[in-house]
Order: sequence, then C-alpha cells, then structure tokens
Amino acid sequence: MNDASVWNQLLSRSGDRVKTVLNILLESPYFYREDNEIAFNFLKRHRGEFVSFFQSFFGWILMVDNKCARIYKEKWYNASITESNRDCFNFTKRDECIAFMMILEFFEHQLDENNMSIDEKENLRFRFGDLLEFCTRRFTDLFTDNAERYTPEYLRAQVLRKIFPVLERYRFLRKLPPPQGDQITEEQTIYEALPAMYHYNSAYLHNHFDEIRRSVQGAAVADEEAAVTDAEKDDAGDGVGVGGGLV
Repeated sequence: MNDASVWNQLLSRSGDRVKTVLNILLESPYFYREDNEIAFNFLKRHRGEFVSFFQSFFGWILMVDNKCARIYKEKWYNASITESNRDCFNFTKRDECIAFMMILEFFEHQLDENNMSIDEKENLRFRFGDLLEFCTRRFTDLFTDNAERYTPEYLRAQVLRKIFPVLERYRFLRKLPPPQGDQITEEQTIYEALPAMYHYNSAYLHNHFDEIRRSVQGAAVADEEAAVTDAEKDDAGDGVGVGGGLV
C-alpha cells in the first residue's frame, strides 16, 4: 500500500484528529504534549504517516520526541520575501547570539547537576540570578580582552532582557509567577525550560570556543560603537522582537 493510500485511510478514519494535529503543528513552532495530550499521543501513534505526509507534499521534516514535536523547513520558496522579512526565530546581534548559546549550555549543565533528562515528567526550572552569574562568567572567559564590558548589569540590561521576550514568545522558556503575595527580585524569578531546549545543541559553543574568540579579537570598532550607541538609546527594560514561524 502506498503512502497516499495509508494517509487517506487515516484521514477517513480519524479526520477530526488529523486536522487537529495539523493545525496545532502549524500554529506555533513547537507542539508540546501538555498543549493537547490526546492530539500529541495520536501524532506519536501515527508518526510515520505524518512524517511521510509532510515530506511528500511539502518537503518538510517532522521531528517528534516524548514531549515535543516540530516541523523543520529547510528551503524558502518565495524568493520575493527577503530574509530580513521572514517570520523566523533568529538573533542577529553578536552578544545576543552568543548569549543564546550560553543559555543552552547553562541548561545542559543544570540537567547534569539535577540528574535530569528529557524523559522526566517535570521540566527543568532555574533562577534568573543563577543564569546571569553563569553568563557573566562565560562572557568574561570568552572576551578576556574586553572583560570589563561584560558586567552583570550590562548583560542583564542590554542582552538578557532583550532575548528573554523572544525566548518566551517562541516557547523556549516560561516565566513562572511568584507565590501569591510574595515580592521577589529579578534574580529570584523562576523560569521553566520548555522541551524545545532539547532540540538545540550547546556543544557548538564549547567545540568552537577558540574559533569564536579569534573571530572577535580585534573586532571592528564600528561594531563596538554601535553596541554603545544601542545601549545609550535603549531603555534598560526594552525587549527586541524577532520573527517566528516554521524553523
């Protein structure tokens, strides 16, 4: 029996569930089990049919694990939409890109320290202050010639506060409300690392540490001046929005 016949049979038997799964997959970059457990389990049971459908009709790759499903689109077909206008998860500034890799690295360190894996029922949670301390140490290690720039306050105001809204929007992180009536500091704020974090590899930062350092040594003065100008213009709490979609 060919793939089209198998798909048509599934659609005939369980059309409503098929439509539910397809819509959820297309409504956000990540489909989590907790979003709709019945639909997620249906997707897992019929993973082969859905993988074949997306590959045959769209050339897309469907990835599914125990907590998360996502569609990966390798090629952009409408050349009239330039890269800057595409709705994709992305960071463009150097410090923001590196900070994202460091957050992934921090995530994996926290998993090791807490002896956790993707199979755990609960997701990893962490304090913002612990992440800020980790990023400060890693940035000063990476930029030894310019370590004085990467103070906790600079990273908080000009880097992390700008990328966190993006990570929350694209469902990498979820900010948890404090217990009712409690007043907490920013450092005490708890975030939950959502399953999409497992789909990215922090090993790149570790394996290319020297390469990254060499690439930024003697960086163009214009880049540094632009960063200073941005720092002067931006309010400390402003976030930077980045496009989204199938990534």
